[in-house]
Amino acid sequence: MTSTDNRSTDRLRDHVAEQLRRSRERSTALADAVDEHDLTRQHSPLMSPLVWDYAHIGNQEELWLVRDVGGREPVRDDIDNIYDAFQHSRASRPGLPLLTPAEARGYVREVRDKVLDVLDTTPLEGDRLVADGFAFGMIVQHEQQHAETMLATHQLRVGAPVLHAPAPPPATAPPRAKEVLVPGGEFTMGTSAEPWALDNERPAFRTHVDAFFIETAPVTNGEYLAFVDAGGYDDPRWWTDEGWAHRQAARLVAPQFWERGPEGWQRTRFGVVEPVALDEPVVHVCFHEAKAYAAWAGKRLPTEAEWEKAARHDPDGDRSRRYPWGDNDPGPEHANLGQRHLRPAPVGAYPAGESALGVAQLLGDVWEWCDSDFVPYPGFASFPYKEYSEVFFRGDYKMLRGGSFGTDASAVRATFRNWDHPVRRQIFSGLRLARDAAPHETR
Repeated sequence: MTSTDNRSTDRLRDHVAEQLRRSRERSTALADAVDEHDLTRQHSPLMSPLVWDYAHIGNQEELWLVRDVGGREPVRDDIDNIYDAFQHSRASRPGLPLLTPAEARGYVREVRDKVLDVLDTTPLEGDRLVADGFAFGMIVQHEQQHAETMLATHQLRVGAPVLHAPAPPPATAPPRAKEVLVPGGEFTMGTSAEPWALDNERPAFRTHVDAFFIETAPVTNGEYLAFVDAGGYDDPRWWTDEGWAHRQAARLVAPQFWERGPEGWQRTRFGVVEPVALDEPVVHVCFHEAKAYAAWAGKRLPTEAEWEKAARHDPDGDRSRRYPWGDNDPGPEHANLGQRHLRPAPVGAYPAGESALGVAQLLGDVWEWCDSDFVPYPGFASFPYKEYSEVFFRGDYKMLRGGSFGTDASAVRATFRNWDHPVRRQIFSGLRLARDAAPHETR
């Protein structure tokens, strides 16, 4: 190996170590923010106790990096079943013999010490699992995804605020137009080149999308409030049959965490009760609510392919970008990511993050529902295990793209795919509208 190769490997090790440090700092802070009672109890049957998430993070790290990549002896092989997400539903996890908070903290520290030793001694080339640090990047993303899940659990928690963050930046450049035309034709969807991309993002392929219009910003609370005030939740015309049945069964009347106060609608946000911010993207709506709002507004949700083309397509050179703004990694000027602000930012807050077509705030703020099912791309192959993606294909899952204010930059790309049941709304989910382009509008 040449000195140049050595320097490149050293930089990669440093990058991996920094990403591991950042992810652990975040998950530990979310665990340490509450007392032992809140750490061990279940705040919603939809979510695990926070202490389960924390120990599960360590267990996945042990399985993949200590045992598989490192070939080391197990740290705790007696707990593998307890922290196997496929063996126990979230609702049942409080009844398991979980590690105590002290045991969980000690466990994840011991695992991390061994992982850093594995990182120092593992060649980050050759075998696909370790080439470019993939296995380490997979674990970084896994921890950040669980940190976002832990953040959602904090939102469901009842009690005084324990999380604090500065307000997001104000709107500085409102969108120049309400919607933009995305030209019809082929584009490259997915990726074969992103080193830490997960299996469902692969491989890159060419796909055709008819011309369509997409709104330049996510739907705001103020826009969604008009639907609520117009009786949208009481009118089955706007809902699919499945959506209307769910609206009735779940007694939905507004986005989750909204309630009418003496001076209008207010929301509860991480323990703070405050007026609904009209200029922020609406959050905590399920797929059925998003689809009903779109029908009421005379538009529709974009498909997953349409969303990705609006985010990535650069008509100059007919290429697909890594991110809406280009190929550089996200910076604080581009998007509201990483739990920096604990809320969506006002529409117009991130002009530097616009796509080549002028679509804003595609990454961060809120996950955006797409009217597509979770299916594999042409040529898909499971790697490194079927349980990450393959077992979820062709269920009732609907797609979510773009990340939220609670998503870390390491766990979101313009190719990153998220999915959930269409009834879920405890997640940080919102929507953006699209519509078909008439023939005369494409000329």
